[in-house]
Amino acid sequence: DTTVTRRNQAAQWRSLTRVLREHDRTDTRWLEYEIDSARLLDFPLMTDMRNPLTIGFHKAKLRADFLRPAKAEDLLDDGDSAARYLAAVEEYVTAFNIAEAEAQRRRRNDFSQDGQQRIARAQSLLRTASDTAATPQERQNAYDRARRELDGLIVLPPTTQACIERGISGELGT
Repeated sequence: DTTVTRRNQAAQWRSLTRVLREHDRTDTRWLEYEIDSARLLDFPLMTDMRNPLTIGFHKAKLRADFLRPAKAEDLLDDGDSAARYLAAVEEYVTAFNIAEAEAQRRRRNDFSQDGQQRIARAQSLLRTASDTAATPQERQNAYDRARRELDGLIVLPPTTQACIERGISGELGT
């Protein structure tokens, strides 16, 4: 009887730690879009909150984050909470995979030719803005121009904006 209980607990522990790792891996994959402006501009659907797939992935992420335990041990004796968390992470991972696959399939194709050119110019300007060989004034100018190119086209998440600004702030003095 105790052997069976220990085996069940060991299996539950492995399942919980596996799901926590999967949650972390998916968070890391999402963070790659938030901190890499070039990647985000290549796949703008990942932040387009008008798109149902993007909304679904963000809702699923919030639910999984809300149900995530402080530590795996917290769910060992609470089967209902563990089941809800496991289901939430499965939904999050699935929703993210679907949104990412669609974003990669569509790339920038939803934008007009002019919009696509503006995004390409913004990417180029952001490369200049983060180029340490450029002067502080050149970097600031490039960053300001990139923001104007994207204005009304793509909304960069606050994390992305902060990351870009931090990346150039030492040279920009902002």
